[in-house]
Amino acid sequence: MAKSSAAVLEVSEPHPAVHQPYVPADQELPELTVRAAILGSLFGILFGAVSVYLGLRVGLTVSASIPVAVMAITILNKLGKSSILENNIVQTIGSAGESIGAGVVFTMPGFILLGFPLEISRVFFLALAGGCLGVLFMIPLRRDLIVREHGKLKYPEGTACAEVLIAGEKGGSMATNIFIGLGVGVVYRILYGAMRFWKDPAEWTPSFFPGSSVRCDTSPELLGVGYIIGYRTGSEMFAGGLLSWIVIIQFIKFFGVHITEALYPGIKPIADMSLDEIRAAYVNYIGAGAVATGGLISLIKAMPIIISSFQASFREMTRSRTEEMIEKTRVNRDLSMGVVVIGSLLMIAMIFFILHFKINPGALGGNVASSILVVILGFFFVTVSSRLVGILGSSSNPISGMTIGALLATCLVFLAVGWKGHAYEAVALSIGAVVCIAAANAGATSQDLKTGYIVGSTPKRQQMALIIGVLTSVIVVGYTMTWINGKFTTIKAVDIPAFSLSERSGDQTRGATYEGKEYLLYTLTGDERIPDGDYYVDRADGKIKYQRVYGIGSEKLPAPKASIMAALIKGLLDQKLPWGLVLLGVAIALIVELLGLQVLAVAVGVYLPVSTSAAIFVGGLIRKIAIRKTGMTEEEADAGSGTLYSSGLIAGGAVAGLALAAFAGFEMEETVGAIGPAILGWLANNNLFSMIVFLALGFSLYRFARRR
Repeated sequence: MAKSSAAVLEVSEPHPAVHQPYVPADQELPELTVRAAILGSLFGILFGAVSVYLGLRVGLTVSASIPVAVMAITILNKLGKSSILENNIVQTIGSAGESIGAGVVFTMPGFILLGFPLEISRVFFLALAGGCLGVLFMIPLRRDLIVREHGKLKYPEGTACAEVLIAGEKGGSMATNIFIGLGVGVVYRILYGAMRFWKDPAEWTPSFFPGSSVRCDTSPELLGVGYIIGYRTGSEMFAGGLLSWIVIIQFIKFFGVHITEALYPGIKPIADMSLDEIRAAYVNYIGAGAVATGGLISLIKAMPIIISSFQASFREMTRSRTEEMIEKTRVNRDLSMGVVVIGSLLMIAMIFFILHFKINPGALGGNVASSILVVILGFFFVTVSSRLVGILGSSSNPISGMTIGALLATCLVFLAVGWKGHAYEAVALSIGAVVCIAAANAGATSQDLKTGYIVGSTPKRQQMALIIGVLTSVIVVGYTMTWINGKFTTIKAVDIPAFSLSERSGDQTRGATYEGKEYLLYTLTGDERIPDGDYYVDRADGKIKYQRVYGIGSEKLPAPKASIMAALIKGLLDQKLPWGLVLLGVAIALIVELLGLQVLAVAVGVYLPVSTSAAIFVGGLIRKIAIRKTGMTEEEADAGSGTLYSSGLIAGGAVAGLALAAFAGFEMEETVGAIGPAILGWLANNNLFSMIVFLALGFSLYRFARRR
């Protein structure tokens, strides 16, 4: 029987072709070095923050593995010759930041939307537990998914990353494309975001269709996202945006213009509402129903694969290994099962304590049951995610659908035992967050381990590196999200006569000061007369004076995935959603499915501002034109200069966006923002000029995309 130093072979089965890693099993090279750990952690922090920013803006993130691998090759070579295994450790640590950021931002902003404070400690511990469980639960699966099924499970992104690392060993200047894109993204974003040299978004309001509006953000990060996700997804998102902005909103405006009273869930007559207010009051619920249905459809369609994947993985883990021949070489060493068991128990204990002392105090039985539910759902979806990524790739991994499935299961269990209080909304979201983060990080972990298997890394060292990536990224992810939320939070005057102080004695309240005056700050939820939110109440007359409008949930940071999760939980446990609007979204999603389109892409487009999906569409269109002109395949485009330049645009635009949020804290926006109009005059506010500048940026992307 032929044996391989890097493969696990069954005597009773025909073995696959012997895999020979790029670095032989008997060769020792620098791998988990101090400089690799530091550089990888820095990249994890960067791309974790970028993922949070993108997730809050558009509900999407992009894989960081290839950009980090390319930059690692360049930077480590500048610091002294690096090994391919050292470069792989950098991308392994760095990719953890992106997956943790995605899992957090898809769920945890829902705390604010459900009326709970977004506390750093809550985000940190839940993210830490989910991230570590994603790695730990994946370790027993590695030998079966990565080694045994090497020829069957392709892991496309992991394989592509390995090819990039191997190509980097042979020399090249791929990283130049990323760094140029990063610089262009930063400068471009500052010019319009801070100095206001041109308008954002650009807007077209056709005179032949009164009241309609088509807008386009001019941001480099959205252009880059569109290029990476491709034309089909980008065009379907834009179609959903157009359906929302030039069809649904117009219908509501047309039929509601003569209604003299507020129509729930709106708080003022439709005739007095702007397009943005109609979208916020009505269309978001339609979008929520469509996105939730899209997630369930993706989950149902993947169910045969999910069931067979879980059965196969469970069977392989539990089968006898008495006939198995494993050479105890470097490429076969994993972290011990003792580490896996002890680490998992510590994470489960952490989940229990955060639930019991921070989220649902006093409910011992409910918190114990919730912790057990996390283990069951977490292990199931980690197993499913790890295998699905091998079949479909991480970009097609239905993390949102799996999270919705976990939330549905959790809420149904809660309803069955009678847990319907406001606190259990936070418990349900916490369970969904841990499961989402664990599944997202497990998918990234399996991709990284596949990359390591091809290049010849030591699994044990990669698994340690992944834990390092989790530990470093969870710190920055929580602070980034809460900090961005604070910077975009505003306080506005409101007139809500329905509020009566004498009726609200049981609501959550605390003292607050605004403009030198003391108020009662009330968190109101579940009142059909008053939108959920935090309100400043005058102690003297007992009336609402101001509303605290959080950045998360606003037009600038809509947090679409988290908004859907929050709406789903609230609808199931409180049963106070405007179900007519939600069911309209369900109907739209089912029609889109019958048309053969990607339901989630269209549904997210309905939910997001059309300006966001328009910019993404432009990026996808540029990719399609470049592929047609050059004759490249989609796979070549995925690893080409256009993708690397787009990654730079995304990182640069997001980093500049974070910097601008910090800049806003110094209250100098008006001073610096006057520079552009002072120099360009009327052009700075001209919609056509704004689009010309944006298309010029798109042309630069096209030039890079044409390079093979």
